[in-house]
Amino acid sequence: MTLTAAEFDAYAAIGMNRIPVVREVLSDLDTPLSVYLKLVDGPYAYLFESIEGGQRWGRHSIIGLPARRVIKVFGHRLIEEDEGVVISDREVADPLAEIEAIKQQYRAPVLDGLPKFCGGWVGYFGYECAAYIEPKLAALHNDDRLGMPDICLMLAEELAVFDNLRGKLFLIVNADPADPRAYPRALRRLDALARRLRQSGAAYPELVDPSAIDESHFVSSFPKAAFLAAVDQSKQYVLAGDVFQVQISQRLSVPYRARPLDVYRALRGLNPSPYMYFVDLGNAQIVGSSPEILVRVQGGQVVVRPIAGTRRRGRSEAEDLALEQELLADPKELAEHLMLIDLGRNDVGRISEVGSVQVTEQMVIERYSHVMHIVSEVVGKIRPGLSFMDVLRATFPAGTLTGAPKVRAMEVIAELEPVKRGVYGGAVGYWGFDDQADLAIAIRTAVIKDGVLHVQAAGGVVADSVAELEWKESMNKGRALFHAVAEAAHGL
Repeated sequence: MTLTAAEFDAYAAIGMNRIPVVREVLSDLDTPLSVYLKLVDGPYAYLFESIEGGQRWGRHSIIGLPARRVIKVFGHRLIEEDEGVVISDREVADPLAEIEAIKQQYRAPVLDGLPKFCGGWVGYFGYECAAYIEPKLAALHNDDRLGMPDICLMLAEELAVFDNLRGKLFLIVNADPADPRAYPRALRRLDALARRLRQSGAAYPELVDPSAIDESHFVSSFPKAAFLAAVDQSKQYVLAGDVFQVQISQRLSVPYRARPLDVYRALRGLNPSPYMYFVDLGNAQIVGSSPEILVRVQGGQVVVRPIAGTRRRGRSEAEDLALEQELLADPKELAEHLMLIDLGRNDVGRISEVGSVQVTEQMVIERYSHVMHIVSEVVGKIRPGLSFMDVLRATFPAGTLTGAPKVRAMEVIAELEPVKRGVYGGAVGYWGFDDQADLAIAIRTAVIKDGVLHVQAAGGVVADSVAELEWKESMNKGRALFHAVAEAAHGL
């Protein structure tokens, strides 16, 4: 699996400047979490796992070792850091175009037999990145209480990828041949990582100061009466023909002193989902268990999977089936979902070849720990000459987090919600050197910063919405995280 020195030099000779040097090791005695604890020794690291359809393990789990190079964007200010030192700090007109230009500086070969992600950029695009895409949104500014970057991307050069099907682990070091010693250094680094894996389990001491947290301790940025009023105002916009639907969200916050990773550990047991992630940014952590893809780009194809329509899980299989039938017979839920299928087809159609857009799954039920959803899938063949960034511009943010029409719905959200959304409603995931990408919508996600944990969730407002029920829906969507935080704070 590891390249020979001659193969490495051959790739360098054709202009490749990040060349994956790989070692495959048996991993049947390890888990993604144990590997994370053994290999990760600093910030700007991450762990990605997947339960497909909420019920079976995805093939690959990704452990990202601490990144040296990081991009952060605050508004139109773009900062590049290398090992914690700022190497560039500048104002840019179009942060997305600037980031794409940086990404294009990195060229890596695609090697047979490796996982679909072997290196590139990992992190998030916050909800307010929509202002870089739609000029009408640029003047909208909600209160920013968290101070998180609008974009944070880490250069993934060293990673470990589990193949859950084969019980193997790929250790990957992307080496820069500009250093004449890059190849032997990469081999020595792989030796060191393999030795760390062979060590006994990493120390994980018992929680020193457990505390009791329950749902009642979370404080909303949006008092209930104000939330209900915002729903009623949104309904007025719907009835006036301004919008068809608006997603109104609330942020709930609670002091949190325990380990951020423990929230992830609890959440992966309570609410396994297609996109599970723990991202450590040093001064903040992002923990999520998202059921919904924003967009996937793979092999020239773009995929979106709109989710809309929710019921709680039943206490038995019979009750689950009854709730499924009730959900699929609910005219409000069906109308909302069909609208979002149309929105997904429109988004995908903007960057796809004519005639290639298809709805490959329509209104199937997927079950998760606390709720079930109606899910559809829309795919298209990307037009030649377009890049991942073109796809992102066409699909971001997800209509399931805004409403429709998107731009007007976002204007209503900015008017009625009291705080900047930040990570919530944006996207978390990876963007490979090969321009393949997989991004989850940042929902069912907690942000931990400055000793406070924040959870955000929304209800979808349409003409016949009942304000109290939309508030309950937003609380139901946050419940898995409330429970995970309670478990983590008490001690696992």
